[in-house]
Amino acid sequence: MTDQTHLAIGDREDMERFASLLASRLRAGDVIILTGNLGAGKTALTQFLATALGVTGRVSSPTFVIARAHANPRPDRPPLVHVDAYRLVDAAEFSDLDLEYGHDEAVTVIEWGRGLAEGLAEDRLEIVITRAGEDPKAAPDADPTSSGDPTSDAPAIAPDTGPLDVADLLGDGSPGPVDLTEAEEDETRTIRLIPVGPSWQARIGAIAAAYAEQEPT
Repeated sequence: MTDQTHLAIGDREDMERFASLLASRLRAGDVIILTGNLGAGKTALTQFLATALGVTGRVSSPTFVIARAHANPRPDRPPLVHVDAYRLVDAAEFSDLDLEYGHDEAVTVIEWGRGLAEGLAEDRLEIVITRAGEDPKAAPDADPTSSGDPTSDAPAIAPDTGPLDVADLLGDGSPGPVDLTEAEEDETRTIRLIPVGPSWQARIGAIAAAYAEQEPT
């Protein structure tokens, strides 16, 4: 059975601290699948990761364009591809994004990717975020076709987009603001880290140890 690690997140400062520790161990080709109910903090975590990595451009939910790529002006750090699979129906639609073309050049973070994105990489990190009062052992991915989504009639994939070429998406590399203004009434979270593959098995232990060492006393 895959080892799992649970981390207690008390507030946004804790989330930022975790993201910084995670980002310091990321490398090109890494795939992270984020799971959590609406409002759990998947996009906020991605924003903090983007800031820690040093990528350019505004990081926000890419629901209507499915994926955005963010260049990194630092030659020693990878760019970021941010994917929101909320509107995708099945793994076939996810495959149509052609993320495998160029994903080995960047860190790819996929929100709502459970059950869709596992085929992108055998070695990956799955992160489940649960809010206070939710069962951290549950699999909380909500049904993206439920009536609770007011934009459910929007198309899942823009037509005739062709393969997702990271080089084409990176743009001019100019810096942009990162939106970290999302407010939460209760910022308490549990983060469950599920490493898949030998690379992540080793890294998760180091991240969890470093996070525990930095906890306020």
